[in-house]
Amino acid sequence: MKARRFVVHSSTSSAEEVGLVGDGKCAEGQFGYLVNEYGWKVRRLVENADEMRKAAQVQAEAFHVPLALFNDLFFDFFQAEVLSGLVYKLRNSPPNRYACLVAEPTTNASDSQKQVVGIVDVTVLRDKSVLQYIPAAEVEEYLYVSGIAVLKSFRRQKIATLLLKACDVLSVLWGFEYLALRAYEDDFGARKLYTNAGYRVVSGDPQWMTTWIGRKRRVLMIKRSNLHTFNRAT
Repeated sequence: MKARRFVVHSSTSSAEEVGLVGDGKCAEGQFGYLVNEYGWKVRRLVENADEMRKAAQVQAEAFHVPLALFNDLFFDFFQAEVLSGLVYKLRNSPPNRYACLVAEPTTNASDSQKQVVGIVDVTVLRDKSVLQYIPAAEVEEYLYVSGIAVLKSFRRQKIATLLLKACDVLSVLWGFEYLALRAYEDDFGARKLYTNAGYRVVSGDPQWMTTWIGRKRRVLMIKRSNLHTFNRAT
């Protein structure tokens, strides 16, 4: 896929203004932050040991299922597993095929004092089970949004909304027209968040997955990015 180079103007608080970059620099590399609103800003995670541990802790706290016995021990194992997966993806994925985005307060702080309060993974995929629901026949790949998490003490402060907006910006930066994600069918809070961000339900897990395997049913949600609008404007 031919890479498209864009830049987010630093004069805006959000990523709504996007323009071409003549020198081929990427927005993350030139300005650091993809979006900056509501008192939070989102950027790409760097391969730094301390920062990766902070990011893994956010996801581990969000997705760990508490246990009656030895909960702390199992949480430590789970967090280590999350960190291992994050390190592997950062070190083995091309920079324009995977990104871990993190949210932090807008207050200026040293690198060692930066607090990661939210995280989301963005990966380029070409799963046919998803592509069949994308109306454009020429589309061969899309951005898959997963692992979105916010620290419990910072929820309901627009951080998840901003993380999703940063994913939109990344879709334009990388030249992808569609984004997809999955949510549990009965998680109405998450589904409302995604719906407000422009995602629409297009399908759900097969019934046998819930009746035979006993797994919670998920729905597939897809969104068209602003890339088509930008292309028409340019």
